[in-house]
Amino acid sequence: MADETAAKALFGAKRLPARMDAQPYGSYAKGCIAGAMAIPADGPAWQAMRLSRNRRWGHPEMLALLERFSQDARAIGWPGLLLGDISQPRGGPMLNGHASHQVGLDADVWFTPMPERRLSVAERETLPFTTMLDRSKFLTVDPRRWTETHARLVMTAASYPQVERVFVNPAIKKKLCDTWNGDRTHLGKVRPIYGHDEHFHIRIKCPEGAAGCKPQAAVPAGDGCDQSLAWWFTKEPWAKPAPKKDTKPVKPAKPRVVTLADLPGACAAVLAGPSPASELEATYRGGPSRVLAFSGGAGRPATVGAAMSAGFPALPAIPPMPTPRPLQ
Repeated sequence: MADETAAKALFGAKRLPARMDAQPYGSYAKGCIAGAMAIPADGPAWQAMRLSRNRRWGHPEMLALLERFSQDARAIGWPGLLLGDISQPRGGPMLNGHASHQVGLDADVWFTPMPERRLSVAERETLPFTTMLDRSKFLTVDPRRWTETHARLVMTAASYPQVERVFVNPAIKKKLCDTWNGDRTHLGKVRPIYGHDEHFHIRIKCPEGAAGCKPQAAVPAGDGCDQSLAWWFTKEPWAKPAPKKDTKPVKPAKPRVVTLADLPGACAAVLAGPSPASELEATYRGGPSRVLAFSGGAGRPATVGAAMSAGFPALPAIPPMPTPRPLQ
């Protein structure tokens, strides 16, 4: 008899990755990852947020991109990155908050700049998300919050050849279409989607040689400042489904549970694979001869596990979540 346990429960229960070669299997919204690594909670130009979610794991190429992006962000005047969710230790469906982020090739970056000081573990759980929108108007960027540096940050993210898409709110995409005076070559990679007014979402391509990774369709040609964007400013994307006439009310069908059998076959081996001895063993190293420092200073804990044992306050079971992520 097939196991009907929800895949999200199986993958959500894993606290460490599978000790295997780094390989994504399946698609961004239906897959898993072997050999994931954790990005350090603190880096020279980033701080990871919502540590209790245990979603700092990704393919080494994704983590290397975030490291480079954090350095390039400083070069354009951004203090540093606040990193949101990347993936679970073995990828797969999440218990809450995402449809994608399943193969370690997606990462969220907050629109809030990194503060000059290091945030405590507790602050990383509770710091509120800041929208870039004017809530008093329909799909309008708030000029009191959005700056030219925000625009440069998004466009820098889109400029890397391995980045396939950068998801933002439709209002932010329109703002870029209307005001970006720099090179527009990569503007088409910036894609409008629901939510994403508090953070943006970077998606990289399937790594070279990753035969089990299912690529997404290529981004259409052009800058995306066309009818596909105009559609978001009509009523259609926001309208509730119209009830059918002359029919009796029907109780909504219960969503089908996604099980391990629905994922690529390799995901069973990933789920059952051995774990490393510790999180530190699987923490991202920037190269064979260089270890990225946990830049919190001498005596600061390197991981959230160490932070807990050092007497930091208990964290909530489900920290505050941002608005919805992309389904595609």
